[in-house]
Amino acid sequence: MPMSRVPRVFSYRLVRDYGFAPNPFHGVCTLGTCKPQIRKAARVGDIVVGCGSVGLKRPEKLIFAMRVSEKLSFQQYWDDERFRIKQPDHYSSNSMAYGDNIYHIVDGAWVQEDSHHSHVDGRTNRANLERDTSSDNVLVGDDFVYWGGNSAAIPAYLRNFEGQDLYPPPRGCRSKYSENFRAEVVAWFESLPTRGYQNRPASWR
Repeated sequence: MPMSRVPRVFSYRLVRDYGFAPNPFHGVCTLGTCKPQIRKAARVGDIVVGCGSVGLKRPEKLIFAMRVSEKLSFQQYWDDERFRIKQPDHYSSNSMAYGDNIYHIVDGAWVQEDSHHSHVDGRTNRANLERDTSSDNVLVGDDFVYWGGNSAAIPAYLRNFEGQDLYPPPRGCRSKYSENFRAEVVAWFESLPTRGYQNRPASWR
């Protein structure tokens, strides 16, 4: 990332948090499904912030924040030995069952593995497949904080900084921030006292 470039900031609300999107397990946070517009636009060095919602019973809270360290295609993600552990395994732990490494290509066609985004009986969910693969990108962040069910407060100064708010609208995402605001978010992220997986997903029972 050029030193002159202030990273972009992408903020969105989660209505469900099962540790699938994002997937914060095994020492790295990945966003490999949902939010195709963010996965397409984000670049290495950018900051992605996932916030709570009324549906998640955590409005105006923080679920996770990550700095993008790599951007891979689905096939690269599938083939990479580092991320085999993120391929779903329904006969292991919850963290393995919610693996997000689910897409790859066979004979020129997308395959959706039996996962949180397929039907209950394992059949391909075409709606999820088409939405997810509309952006052939997986965001990887080895520098992240995942608060999950122990959601954190958004700093007050990032709720109204020069009229800008880190908390996004109900739908879509917010990324049109000024350079000054983005610099403040980067400074906040870098000052966080903890890193990595902090608590189980908010939607786990």
